[in-house]
Amino acid sequence: MNNSATRKQEIYDKIKESSKQEFILSEMKRLGFWEEGNIDFEKVEVFLKEERELSTSLRTLVTKEKSIEDTEAFIANKHKDRKKISKEKQKETKLKREQLRKEKAEKWHQIKQEDIIYLGKGYSHQLNDTENDVIKLKRQSLPIYNTVQELAKAMGISVGELRFLAFSRKNSKINHYKRFKVAKKSGGYRLISAPMPRLKRAQHFILERILNKVIVHPKAHGCVKGKSIVSNAIPHVNKAVVINQDLQNFFPSVTYKRIKGVFKALGYSEKIAVIFSLLCSEPKILDISLLGENYFAQRGDRFLPQGSPCSPAITNILCRKMDFRLEGLANKYGFTYSRYVDDITFSGSNEQFKHITTILKYSGKIVRQENFKLHPEKLRVMKRNQKQEVTGIVVNEKININKKSLKRFRALLHQIEQEGVKGKTWNGGPNVLAEIDGFSNYIYQVDKIKGAKYKEQVRVILEKNSYKENHKKQYVKEVENKELKKGASLFEKIRSFFKK
Repeated sequence: MNNSATRKQEIYDKIKESSKQEFILSEMKRLGFWEEGNIDFEKVEVFLKEERELSTSLRTLVTKEKSIEDTEAFIANKHKDRKKISKEKQKETKLKREQLRKEKAEKWHQIKQEDIIYLGKGYSHQLNDTENDVIKLKRQSLPIYNTVQELAKAMGISVGELRFLAFSRKNSKINHYKRFKVAKKSGGYRLISAPMPRLKRAQHFILERILNKVIVHPKAHGCVKGKSIVSNAIPHVNKAVVINQDLQNFFPSVTYKRIKGVFKALGYSEKIAVIFSLLCSEPKILDISLLGENYFAQRGDRFLPQGSPCSPAITNILCRKMDFRLEGLANKYGFTYSRYVDDITFSGSNEQFKHITTILKYSGKIVRQENFKLHPEKLRVMKRNQKQEVTGIVVNEKININKKSLKRFRALLHQIEQEGVKGKTWNGGPNVLAEIDGFSNYIYQVDKIKGAKYKEQVRVILEKNSYKENHKKQYVKEVENKELKKGASLFEKIRSFFKK
């Protein structure tokens, strides 16, 4: 029984593989019903094979015809097939997109680790130019940085931190400067922007590795190694006339574009120049307090901050052409010229009196042509019979401290020794200990014999009052809090105005 069932199954399988006619023919041949020579079995087999293929096609067409006759079933099947194909494509597309997203994220992460391609609106389009003028840089013995990675490594920081310090934010909770006001001798206040420690380190790197290596005009004395207010004053000692002029809004007038121009002129690529310029500049900031949070809103173009170690060095490089022109003007009419940051001084003998008007006229013209402006209220023409001062130092016969200021300072120190520091001020400054410390150093710089005595006296006062660096930090913090309150008050006024 089992053998019979097995035999039947074999027959069915053979018929399935070919056709019923082909199976019968093969069996009849096997059993000897026809001799090989009587029939052309090859033609018969070809015929049967074609018949089988035609039968299969016919069955397929019949099945298809039946399915088409049932329109709803046909449409449903087609819809099902299309839906299946669509899902497969969607799945494939999703996988491709996910893969692309991952690749893009990995690539972006890699770029952020190695490069800077965005530093804020208005600055990032300039980051594509990476070609340095190597000849210029080598001629001035300046370091060459071909990539952001090289620069960050030289600075001892990561590319991420370099981006963080240079990034220009329109509105942010982050601020890289502590701003406070210092009283001026002439009245009013000077806004000081002291860089925070990390930015200050970056600025010192730029100052020491780059800016201090650039040769400036020999008549520039402000913040130049080996020079001081004393070296600036000595050339004008014992002159018949001394002319003092002041450059108005000196640091704020040096905008971001001019700063970048300095680094470009040195030979650095657009990209490196942009990074250096952002590190060395600051925008005007409006401090706003909203819902218990402090915000710093950028207003206007960036400029040189007064308080950055790089600012005087950048202006010395920027003013090099102006210094040459002003010195040439002075030499032409027999005058002596010097500049200490924003203070311009000419001096001459009796024979030069007739040329004073000419000096004033053409010096003003040169200053304007170099994109600066003279302060109209700070022109002083001092003759020998008057007290002649250059950057606060008396120069009539020899360099000396203003006697009136020295007398006031001596009186203040005596009062502090007798009564303490409470209620005492020097030139309107809020921290009298810091002020007397600075002024005693100033005296020592001008006259070491007098200065040594005052420095010792001040040192005793500072020790007695436990004056340390943290007092200065506390002072900065107090001033900053006052400024933040002012910003909050202003914001409330603006909001109240718009509510009306």
